[in-house]
Amino acid sequence: MKSQPFLLTDHTAERLIASAILAPSSHNTQPWKFVVRDGGIDMFADRTRAMTQNDPAHRELVMSCGCALYNLRVAAAWMGLETRIDCAKDWRDDGWLARATFEQAQSRSAEADLCTAIYARHTYRKQFAATPVSDAVVDALVAAAHEEHAKLHVLTTDQQREAVAALISQGDSEQWADPEWRRELANWLNPKRKGDGLPIAVFTAPITQFAVRSIDMGGRVAARDRDAMYESPLLTVLATARDDVSSWLHAGQALERMLLTAQTNGVQASFLNQPIQVATLRPKLREIAGAHGVPQMLIRWGVPLEQISATPRRAVETVMTSRQASV
Repeated sequence: MKSQPFLLTDHTAERLIASAILAPSSHNTQPWKFVVRDGGIDMFADRTRAMTQNDPAHRELVMSCGCALYNLRVAAAWMGLETRIDCAKDWRDDGWLARATFEQAQSRSAEADLCTAIYARHTYRKQFAATPVSDAVVDALVAAAHEEHAKLHVLTTDQQREAVAALISQGDSEQWADPEWRRELANWLNPKRKGDGLPIAVFTAPITQFAVRSIDMGGRVAARDRDAMYESPLLTVLATARDDVSSWLHAGQALERMLLTAQTNGVQASFLNQPIQVATLRPKLREIAGAHGVPQMLIRWGVPLEQISATPRRAVETVMTSRQASV
């Protein structure tokens, strides 16, 4: 049976984009823009929100947009729509990354079942419960990555963890020793009311930002990150076959599909990406993980011990533009 055409209104587009922007992004930069036109939604990278020190190639920026794109797909599935995605193969001057168009679905998609997880998912940076992540959940995460043209490598041995801990420590040391890197991080530490960035208390914001800019806290942060890695029940590396814009978009969609799958099973995640952000450490992480592709994310998983509040998001109207013809 032929799919029925779907007339995308601004109201429906706004609902879809409202779900898309709940995706995680590097340092909560929310580096996306959406244009509603010609019956579809175009997504663009907002490179004015790029972190040039932490992410000079804009790899994490594109992955963040990929996460948002997957949320858009899930929200559309929940609304009974089938989504077609056309993605960029490389950078364009205008930052265009993808276009989504929609038709009425002939049957309910399994992705629709992930929609409620969009609103419950948070990046969980605290200590996890000692509860192991079940083999069934691990298998589901591996399958989710595979569905989005990526591969999830599970680090199972003490030797792997020890080697990764050393990379994390070295990455923290190198990043925090760089004054420009610290300055950029401080610029994304914002009071929650601002709507983006890593939230800090409004009254202490100037002191916190000054301390981050001025003090090399690499040793202290490295110790904290090592502890976080060792106590995590599950540690994984997400990899793709290549390292280009198209691959980063796939990696972002794979990441969000995994995060939503985990959330439906009571599991949350956070990231320890220093061995990927520091270019000289990335090949070493690939070797440790036994990856046959390029590492894109180092992810820790577990059952949360407490409920946490969501990081702030900018309003939909600040990231959405409509150029629809009047109907």
